[in-house]
Formats: sequence, C-alpha cells, structure tokens
Amino acid sequence: MISREQLLSAIQDNITVALAEDVGAQDITASLIPADQHAIARVLTRESMVLAGRPWVDRLFAQLDPQVTLTWLAEEGSRLAANQPFLQLSGSARSLLTGERAALNFLQTLSAVATKVAHYVAIVDGLSTQILDTRKTIPGLRIAQKYAVTVGGGKNHRIGLYDAFLIKENHIAACGGIAQAIATAHQIAPNKPVEVEVENFEELEQALYAGADIVMLDNFSLDDMRRAVEHVAGRCKLEASGNITDQTLRAVAETGVDYVSMGTLTKDVQAIDLSMRFV
Repeated sequence: MISREQLLSAIQDNITVALAEDVGAQDITASLIPADQHAIARVLTRESMVLAGRPWVDRLFAQLDPQVTLTWLAEEGSRLAANQPFLQLSGSARSLLTGERAALNFLQTLSAVATKVAHYVAIVDGLSTQILDTRKTIPGLRIAQKYAVTVGGGKNHRIGLYDAFLIKENHIAACGGIAQAIATAHQIAPNKPVEVEVENFEELEQALYAGADIVMLDNFSLDDMRRAVEHVAGRCKLEASGNITDQTLRAVAETGVDYVSMGTLTKDVQAIDLSMRFV
C-alpha cells in the first residue's frame, strides 16, 4: 500500500524531473509572449476516460508559478465523456504554455491507467475477486501508476522488492525448494507477507504446507483453478496470473480466486488524447 509520504515524495520527484527535462534553463518559445500577458485556458479530453493525475498537475503549477489558478471541473476518479472540459487554468500566458506539456503528460498517462483498470474492474463486477497491478511499470513512474490503479478501482500488489516476498521459479531453484524459501523468508522478515508462484498441484501443496500467505497460480487452466480453490478452502489467498485478457477475465474470477494480477494495467497503456486551448 502506498503511504502518504511515498506519494508526496514521488509527486515532487516526478515534477522536478518533468520540468527539468522539458523546460531546462528557459522556455524560449514562451518568452515570445509579453511577461504580463494574462490568459485563461481549458483542458478537455477527446475520448472517454477516468480522470487521474490531479495531484501531479496541482503540484506542477504550484512549483512553476504559484500565481496560476487551477479550477477543476471534475473530481479525481470521475468518468468523463469525449470532448468534456475538466480543468480551467488562469494566470500568466507564459506559465500556462510552459507547464502545458508536462501537465498533460501526467494526465494522459495516469488517466490511461485508471481508465484501463476501470474497464477490467467492471468485468468482474459482482464477484469478490480483486484486480491487482504488478511491477511492470514505466521507469520512474512506479508510484504514480500504482496510484492511478487505485483511482480506477484496482488494488496494488507489492510496491517494490522491499514490502513483500514473491517467490518465483528461480528463487525456488536457488533456495533449494519451496519449503526452504518460505522458511527463510519467515526468518528474514516475519512480518512481511509471503507469496509463492506455483505451476502445478504438487507445488501448491508444498506452498500450503510451508505456510505461504498467498499462492500465485501461474497459467493454471480454469478447471485447475476451480480445483485449487476447493482444495485450499481458505487456508491461504489465491492469485491467478498469466495470459489473462478481458475476454477470459470474468471466467477466471468466477473460479473463486481472490486476486487476478495483470501487467497490462500499467505496461500496455495508450495515452488519452487531451487538449489545452486558450479561451
């Protein structure tokens, strides 16, 4: 789970990098405009979307020019229709233009994540299965994208390599087996959740016996998922993963697994088409 401190730190880091790479020493094109020229601009979406990224835009303009006023016309997490305005900015024309691309970059990317997640969450509506993200994120935007996942109605898997164990095939091989890996994990960090990826029922049984908190069923068939749910009977949480699409997701969730993790939520996003226009 993302802490408030992590979120605020990530926002500041993202903004600092975005302004440094885009503005550099000076926005030479904006300098064509008189310094005292005032402007009002509106941002709208060209397609349906779930809005995400407001904290990044607020912080960006607060750092770039505190005199710029932002009036949000939609709440974070709200569904917007194509061509719907959702933000009005008022202030120095130079500042609005200088901050435009960096602000829209955050909005188009994070809204894309939230929109995609909301699509998958809607598919499992009425079921108890939760949609989880993965670590397959854009470099430098881990916290931002995982934040957007929650805006879209999904849940965060581990944030990084530090807050939970996820023991996979290579870990198991290097440790000498599932039982050994889990036992060592409990010794190293007894308060951290331990998840094990398994490929068959023999490995599932080993993970159960060794005390795994979560077992990831990697590329199990639907029938095998149902059998696994019945066999485990609540002794640990079960997560399905691997080659799950919007066509197969509902059937996977109906097997009774607790979670479905999907890398596509953050690695295969297509930016939302946004536009800022002076009024």
